[in-house]
Amino acid sequence: MKKILILALAAVAAFQLNAQNIVKGSIEGVPAQGSYHPTYSSDGADYRPMNVILMIGDGTGLAQIAAGYFANNEELTYANLKYMGWVTTKSADAFTTDSAASGTAYSSGYKTYNGAVGVDVKKRPQPNIPERVIKSGIISGVVSTDDLNGATPAAFFAHQPQRGMTDEIWADLPSSVLKYFAAGSKEVFEARPLETQKAINKVFTVVNSLDDPKIQAADRVGVLPPAVETGYIVKGRQDFLPNATRQAIDFLHQRAKDGKGFFLMVEGARIDKACHGNDFPSAVKELLDFDQAIAEAIKFADEDGNTLVVISADHETGGMVVLNGDPKKGNEEGLYVSTWHTATPVPIFAYGPHAQDFMGVQGNEQVAQKILKLLLAQ
Repeated sequence: MKKILILALAAVAAFQLNAQNIVKGSIEGVPAQGSYHPTYSSDGADYRPMNVILMIGDGTGLAQIAAGYFANNEELTYANLKYMGWVTTKSADAFTTDSAASGTAYSSGYKTYNGAVGVDVKKRPQPNIPERVIKSGIISGVVSTDDLNGATPAAFFAHQPQRGMTDEIWADLPSSVLKYFAAGSKEVFEARPLETQKAINKVFTVVNSLDDPKIQAADRVGVLPPAVETGYIVKGRQDFLPNATRQAIDFLHQRAKDGKGFFLMVEGARIDKACHGNDFPSAVKELLDFDQAIAEAIKFADEDGNTLVVISADHETGGMVVLNGDPKKGNEEGLYVSTWHTATPVPIFAYGPHAQDFMGVQGNEQVAQKILKLLLAQ
């Protein structure tokens, strides 16, 4: 009897401890933004896509997508896509990945250790998708609401053993093959060593606004707006992500030569950051903003007919759960059980030629391998 009582008390104590880690949140009166409904004219076609747009919702698991869906009166561009699957995200040295290891898997097709940016488990640089496809004449770009040195965008141009090596990551930019980047921020860039700033300005036309007229005449462009313009929506960010996504698409499409096409990575970075802070309302708003960027990519895929859009996440953050809601009023409740990443597989959606290749269960490194196979197919 005494043993049973001790076990029962231990179970109660464990429950109370876990309950302290549960954070609830709610949002009310979310204005419905609608969604884009594709034509499906090229969806699932068997011909090779000329362009690939990889969209990464940082920290975005099924619950984050569901939260956006219900808050938006049960509608999302995500939800209008037909080809779906799962992505497992573990890194080479941990069951639960960080953004650097997962970003590197998505960018190179190789698993690596947590913290690594563009290098393998032996810290050897591994070519990323932009570096692989430029040899075939395919140009590339990166868009993010994170700072450009953030783990995910950095994985598509830099090669450093640790994600915290900010100066070294920026110093890799001039030797990258990127044609276009848009991310944070003017302030972060100006805090880098003067030698690095000069080297970047020598290669790229660096501007601080998506509306700068110099963009149209430039061969290679970097857009680094003030930090508030790439920060949280709740702190003043407007339509930077969907607008930069469309600008990047148009810029690369116009400069792709001889029908060689382009590759673009777009990251909705602040879904993850909101979930790290267990900020449910901010996470919902960031997800809805990312869905608008998805709409821009799918619209172009319909206009172009030769573009594959792949949408997934580097990992889930927070162990989010949707509890209750009233979709017609834009009201919703959710909770978190963690302030860090989880190992829960994340959804993957695809639209356009060979979208069917991304159905089923796959590793994040396999997503990159499939993209490379399609882009480099003769």
